[in-house]
Amino acid sequence: QVQLVESGGGLVQPGGSLRLSCAASGFSLDYYAIGWFRQAPGKEREGVSCISGPDGVTYYADSLKGRFTISRDNAKNTVYLQMNSLKPEDTAVYYCAAGFRTVVADRPGEWRRYDYWGQGTQVTVSS
Repeated sequence: QVQLVESGGGLVQPGGSLRLSCAASGFSLDYYAIGWFRQAPGKEREGVSCISGPDGVTYYADSLKGRFTISRDNAKNTVYLQMNSLKPEDTAVYYCAAGFRTVVADRPGEWRRYDYWGQGTQVTVSS
């Protein structure tokens, strides 16, 4: 049974940091890409980052490069999203998702390529 559970969201002041976790079970991270997405009220779901394959190839949305870092702990089957220098516009529900890595490979930011989703975790950046 495939399951993804996000944690680590919360309220943070502008300029602060948060680390989100995505605990995966029921499949191997060697074969599935794990993507992070976010959705703010009234906006479309947006691809944030992805990590894929045995080599841990990464992808970042251009607008987020330099502030967000994705990483993976294979022993724990967990993927992390470190978010630094947070801005109010980063406020959203953040989701992790799993998709077969060859399906995701050429469009890692496209949410339709992912098969399994977590329940989401709220991130609010506000003073």
